[in-house]
Amino acid sequence: MQRREFIQKSILASAATAMSTTSYSKIIGANDRVRVGVVGFSDRHRASHVGPFKELSKGMNFEITSLSDIWNRRRDEGKAYLDKQLGGNVKVFRNNEEMYDAKMVDAVFMSTADFQHALHTIEAVQAGCDVYAEKPLSETMEDNRAVLKAVKASGKIVQIGSQRRSGENYWAADEFIKSGKFGPIVMVELMWNVNQPGRWRRPELTKDLKESDVDWVRYQLNRPKVAFDPRKYLEYRLFWPYSSGIPGQWMSHQIDTVHWFSGLSHPRSAVANGGIYQWKDGRTNPDTLTVVFDYGPANDPTSGFQVQFTSRFSNSAGETKELYYSNGGMINLDTNEISSTGGLREREAAAMGLKANLVASTKLEGIKVATDANTGGDPLTFNHIKNWMECVRSRKQPNAPIEAGYQHSIATIMANAAYRTGQRVTFDEKTQEVLAGGKPFKY
Repeated sequence: MQRREFIQKSILASAATAMSTTSYSKIIGANDRVRVGVVGFSDRHRASHVGPFKELSKGMNFEITSLSDIWNRRRDEGKAYLDKQLGGNVKVFRNNEEMYDAKMVDAVFMSTADFQHALHTIEAVQAGCDVYAEKPLSETMEDNRAVLKAVKASGKIVQIGSQRRSGENYWAADEFIKSGKFGPIVMVELMWNVNQPGRWRRPELTKDLKESDVDWVRYQLNRPKVAFDPRKYLEYRLFWPYSSGIPGQWMSHQIDTVHWFSGLSHPRSAVANGGIYQWKDGRTNPDTLTVVFDYGPANDPTSGFQVQFTSRFSNSAGETKELYYSNGGMINLDTNEISSTGGLREREAAAMGLKANLVASTKLEGIKVATDANTGGDPLTFNHIKNWMECVRSRKQPNAPIEAGYQHSIATIMANAAYRTGQRVTFDEKTQEVLAGGKPFKY
């Protein structure tokens, strides 16, 4: 079955529940139960991973056996929730090392703090586990290079949580662009706007969290050691170097489609501007950000296209938008339409001795991805988790392999570097470094 056909057939949850054990009996190892561990009982795991897994696990012979979390409250809540939802008896561990030493897991869901994703993925594959790793994969190039190397050496199946890669409309758009019918991309406009004062904030939890409740030293991993701060533990997305915030959380999704559709692995350069204009609550990551990327072949600066990403917390008008432009028209992944909007028309073309260039209008099948899609009912996430579970069985590469995470991380690191330094940032192919002012970007 071709990958797009598989996605089309599984776009509805009902199709997935129809899968029986018999349908997997022809896959090598189908009689062996896959034991899954949970690395970090997060809101994301509770809302978006457990539901799809619950529907798929019986037919595919998967079982969640273990949970690792360095916060005692999350361990207790996680066990109670998973036992109730899945009807099992999940064993809890104080940290990943204890869980892997117990030899109880073959694969893991990993949804810890942004800066931990790369290192936790390395731990998992070196422990012999396949991984469903939430994005962003990495927030520094040092971590990014290390996780790519470790995963490639391990031969393990790693699915990056870029669920657009399991969306029917995105596959259709990719095929249309690669068919040549759209023409070369000349511009991409990306937008992600919300008006949510509580986004990434946990004020009630931060009041209750005590240092004795968590392993603060283990939490910091390879970041600079600082005194315990409950906000940096629970609201890490607001604080660099624990997260880049907007680039790592939101832009990483949309810029991944640019790499996918164009076949380019990273920007040539990036500039950025923004600030903390609305929510002056002590955060160090911006609440408003605009990034402009230049994409194209490194050896041909005269060809390529521009990508503009803009995001704000202070007004939700526009919500999410992904607009791809060519000389002949536009692909709108908000409305799922391909149209001749903005294309070269007869009057303008004739004045220059050219022919009109207008893309034929058509509709892309699929769903809109919303800024509040973190609800557990998102069909893209359902398909994405299903694809990962299928690949754990078949040992085929998933829709969003480790290279996709490596590439989106380059772009998010470049965006963060451009914002923090105020400089035009580039990428060095030879050293695989993000350069600001000719020097590697460091936190």
